[in-house]
Amino acid sequence: MLPAPARKPQLIGIAKLAAEGTLLEQKRSLEYIELRSRSLLNRCTSSRMPFQWTVNPYRGCEFGCKYCYARYTHEFMELREPEDFETKIYAKNFDVRAFRAELARVKHGEEIAIGTATDPYQPAERRFGVTRRILEVFATERGHRLSLTTKSDLVARDVDLLCDVARRNVLHVNITVTTLDCELARLLEPKAPRPDLRVAAVRTLSSAGLAVGVLTMPILPLLTDSEESLDSVAAAARAAGARYLAGGVVFLKPCAMAAFLPFLEQRFPHLARRYAGRFARGAFLRGGYPAVLKERLSRIRARHNLASSPGDYRPDFWEGDPQGELFACEAATRAAGCC
Repeated sequence: MLPAPARKPQLIGIAKLAAEGTLLEQKRSLEYIELRSRSLLNRCTSSRMPFQWTVNPYRGCEFGCKYCYARYTHEFMELREPEDFETKIYAKNFDVRAFRAELARVKHGEEIAIGTATDPYQPAERRFGVTRRILEVFATERGHRLSLTTKSDLVARDVDLLCDVARRNVLHVNITVTTLDCELARLLEPKAPRPDLRVAAVRTLSSAGLAVGVLTMPILPLLTDSEESLDSVAAAARAAGARYLAGGVVFLKPCAMAAFLPFLEQRFPHLARRYAGRFARGAFLRGGYPAVLKERLSRIRARHNLASSPGDYRPDFWEGDPQGELFACEAATRAAGCC
C-alpha cells in the first residue's frame, strides 16, 4: 500500500497573498507577479532606524546584490531559495484612496522611508510605475518627512515630480554608491546601474535643488573599505553636488550568507574563510573594526566638506504656512474643475 502524499502546509498571511498573485509577465529566468497588499505603509519598530514608517513598492529585487540583507523577506512567502529574491518580483497593487487613508495614521514629525528592503527604482518600475504613483500622492500632500533610497539612475526620470514633493514635504534622496570600481560593482551588484550612472543621477537631482546624499553602504571589509576606495566615492559625491555621505559596515544574516559566501568562494576565495569566521559569531561585526571605519569616514567627510546626515529644511509650502494654505486652496479648486 502506497503512503499517502504529504499534505502541503496551509498558507496564511503574506504567503497566501503571494500564492494568489497574478502573473504579470514572465521572462526566461524572471517572473513579475502582482501582489495584493493589505497595506503599503508599514510601521518600523527598530530603535536602530531613524524612521518610523516604511514603504516598499516591490517585494524582491532584480539587482541581485550578493550581500543583500533583505532576502529573508521572501521567506515570509515560503520562498526560501537564495535566487528567489531576485527572480520572483512582486509588484504591489496600488489604490490611491487606500494609501491616502494610511497616511492619515502618520503623526506629525514621523519619517517615512521609501525603499528600505527593495529598490523602488529597480527595472520593474519601468513596467509598473508603482513608485511614481506613490510619489504622485505625496506631491499633493503637505507636511510629511520623507526619504527615498535607491542605487538606480532611473530616479532621475522623476526629478520634476520629486521637486514637487520636496516643495510640500521634507524630502531627502539617498543614492547608494558602494564603489566607483565598475568591475567590482558588476560582481557585487550584477544588475544594478554602473556607479558612474548613479553619480550622474546625483548631479541631476542636486542641480534641480533637491537634497541628495550618497550612501556608501554596505562597506565590505577588504573589498571596499580602504581609504582610497571610500575617498574616491566621497570626492565623486561632492563633485556631483551631494550634501552628505553616510556609510555602514555590511551585516550578514544567514539568508544573506547563503548567497554571499558561495560568491566569495567563487570570486574571492582568499576572503571566504575570513568572512565565514567573522560572521559565524553573528550578523554584525563587533570590536575595533567598526570604530576604525567610523573614524575613517569622519576624516574623509571633513576632507570633502560633506555632512554625515541629511540636514533639515523648510519646504516652500509647509504645513501651517499661509502661502501653503493658499496653494492648497487653489489646488483644491483646480481639482474640482473650477476656474
